[in-house]
Formats: sequence, C-alpha cells, structure tokens
Amino acid sequence: DSDVRLLRDGGEQIALVPFLNHLCEKNPELRIYILAWNFSVIYCTDREWLQSWNFNWSTNERIQFCFDSCHPFGASHHQKFTVIDGSIAFLGGLDLCSAGWDDRQHRASNPLRVNADQSSYAPFHDVQSFQVGPVAEQLAKFFREQWRAVCECDLDLAAPALHRAVTFENALPIQSAQVAISRTQIKTAETGNESVREIRRLFRDAVGAAQSLIYIENQYFSAQAIYEALVRRMTTPGGSKLAIVLILAKEANAFVEQASIGIAQAKIVRHLKQLAAKTGHAFGVYYPASLDENGAEVPTYIHSKLLLVDDCFLSVGSANLNNRSMGLDTELNVSWQALDGEETARQSIRAVRVSLLAEHTGLGHEATMELARTGGLVEYLDRITEDPRYRLRRHPLLSDAAGNESWVEAFFPDGLPLDPEGPVFGEDSYEPIPTGRDTLFPRGINWLSHLLARGIE
Repeated sequence: DSDVRLLRDGGEQIALVPFLNHLCEKNPELRIYILAWNFSVIYCTDREWLQSWNFNWSTNERIQFCFDSCHPFGASHHQKFTVIDGSIAFLGGLDLCSAGWDDRQHRASNPLRVNADQSSYAPFHDVQSFQVGPVAEQLAKFFREQWRAVCECDLDLAAPALHRAVTFENALPIQSAQVAISRTQIKTAETGNESVREIRRLFRDAVGAAQSLIYIENQYFSAQAIYEALVRRMTTPGGSKLAIVLILAKEANAFVEQASIGIAQAKIVRHLKQLAAKTGHAFGVYYPASLDENGAEVPTYIHSKLLLVDDCFLSVGSANLNNRSMGLDTELNVSWQALDGEETARQSIRAVRVSLLAEHTGLGHEATMELARTGGLVEYLDRITEDPRYRLRRHPLLSDAAGNESWVEAFFPDGLPLDPEGPVFGEDSYEPIPTGRDTLFPRGINWLSHLLARGIE
C-alpha cells in the first residue's frame, strides 16, 4: 500500500510513498525500483486501487513501479524482499501493506495498531530476516533478472557499496557466516529458465532428518509434500521420538482460504494427531491470543513462515506451508544450519526458538530454561494453555468437534481446488511425487481433472 505507515512510536507518522519521495529529494543519485504482484481480480477488494498511478505518477521520476505478471496462470508473485545498495537486504514474510504492524506484546487493544484511515486491526505476528554481504548481492541479482523479465529492460545498478555496520535493537543474530537461499520459481515464457522448487525439497529433507524437534510457525499447514515427509519420519522404524510444535493462525482471514486450505489443513492436523498417538511422538498445535478489557479472547494472526529443526536448522522467508508455495507461487527463503561442533551457531538458533515461544506464551525470561528444552516441550506447552494468565491456546483443530463437516466439504471433500501444487494448464514439466499410502489428497497438479471427474461421478 502506498500509504502504509512505517513509523508508529511517537515520532513522525511517515507513510511509504511520502518517505520514498523524501529520500529521492535528499539524494539526487538515488533510484528506487518496485515490483509488485499483478494480483488477481479475486483479491481486488483487498488491494489498493490505482496503485500504479500512486507509485508512478504522483512520485519522483526516479521511483519506478511495475506490476509483475511473470508467473503461471493462477499463481501469485509471493516473494517479499528488499535490497539496498546491493549490500543490505531484508527478507521474510512481511508485506508492505496495511494491517501488518504490531509489537511483540500483541495486546488486544493498541492505539498504535491502526491503518492510515485510523481503522484498527487485530494483533499480527510475522518474522523478517536481515542480511548483509554476498547474500544481498545475490538477491539483487534475482531482482535484476525478474525486472528484465517483467519490464523487458536491464537495470544498470551500481556496484555493491562497502559493508556498513547496521544494528537493530532486540534483533537475534544467527552466529553463522553462511546463509542459503532457496526459491520456488516456475518457468514461464518470459523467464525461459528451468523451474525451481528448492524450498519444497529443502523442507522435506529437513523434516526427514529431524532427531528431536520440529518447530513450525506458519499462516497455513496444508502442503501435501510436507505432510508426507512428516508421516514418513514419524513412522520410520527405530527412529527417535520427536516433539512437533505447530504455531498456526487460529482461522483463515477469508472464506475462500478457509474453504480451500482450511479444509485440507484440518484433515492433515487430525491425521497427524492420530498418528502421533500411535507412534509415541509428541504433537502440539497452538495459537496465541490476548484478552481484552472484557475478558474476551483476541487471537494474534500468525503470518510468519518459519521452520526450525533440532535447534540446528532454521529457515525464514515467504513460503507458506501450503501446496501453492511448494510448487506454484514465486517464493524466497533463507536458511542457516549449525553443523556438528558449531555450538555457538546452534545456541543462536535455539535463542530464536526460545524468544518466539516466550512471545507466544507471554512467559518472559523466567521460563527460558523450560522453553529451551526439547524433551517434554509439548507437555509443558499443553500445561501453559490451561492457565488463562498466559497467551498460548490449544488450537481448535485438535478438538474432536473440529471434524464436523461443513457444507463446502459436502460438495468438495478436499476443499475448494484453489491450492494446487503446480501449474494448472501444463505450463511446467514438473512430475509430482507418486501417490502412495501417505497421500490424503489428489496431487495438486491434477486438481482440475479430478474436479471434473468428481462432477461426472
């Protein structure tokens, strides 16, 4: 949104476009390039109208804005990253849009948590990473490639600036000199490149390698590939017992999401709960919430996209744990790994998990030792959910009542077919994993034929 407010705490109320204009006026050498998804008409009520005019015609001439349509039919451009001078980058789950700011207390009511029109919105949680050095250069390269595909012209960007020391209060540094970049990028006529599904492969491998803990924060949990990886790991003969912790949004923001992803998510969570009970793994699914002045619950909307395994692997980015993010939409993640003997790196990854759990529970520093454990972690979190003084809640997906069939399921038992794992019309040569005993749903790439067959039956 062109008018999204960037500062809240008592200072100037700076909105995005006025801020970018101000930067250009101060620095005549500065150029700003913005790519944004050329969104589907389905989302027109949730998007800013006349956006191209707001960014291109009411701003400094050195601000250039383009709508990105270089993706397969039905896909979205979902990457979220910013690169500054080729040497500093931000990457994660955050959109530059309204209703996306909050502090870590996520109070039920916060006078600063308002949009440009002064309308308030619910508590909101997301995770963003900060990068310097070669990884920022690589992200700048990705941006140039995408700009060339979208705008059919090359960007003559300056060489990366010398590294500048930039610090952020309360940031959590990962003590590792290396970071990996992973993408979902499907080949189109404009890009001409081979399709890339690195995030899907990375997540499946990480889940399969888990020895003690899988910690997930995500807006959704409907990815068939990740479900299959969890089932295989949970049923591995002789495998160690896992603590599996999922922090999810209590419910989808929109009916379309609930009627498509929500139905698949409910089936997956219920089956994993049953499987955990049979195999001896600890399985907990939660959401955080605060109480308003009347004692009513106000859930925090989880928008983060984070996977952490054994306190030695951490991935943050734009990829949801739904089928689209694994094989259709454009996505971008960064990941860190603490290898054997790299105890400082492991401790820094564990510090991220503990900090996030402290935020979601509202426990604070006094519970650091309890939250840092892996053995007994799910049991400990379950006890926390029974105490109304704390913020963590057991997710309703775990209740027996969650199995009640909705009217949508009566017509679409697998949910509305809006979460495919690959392009609909064969724009990509991707071969999905063969279906097998771990499969709850028909493969996403074939959903249209499946739907037609169901209609014929």
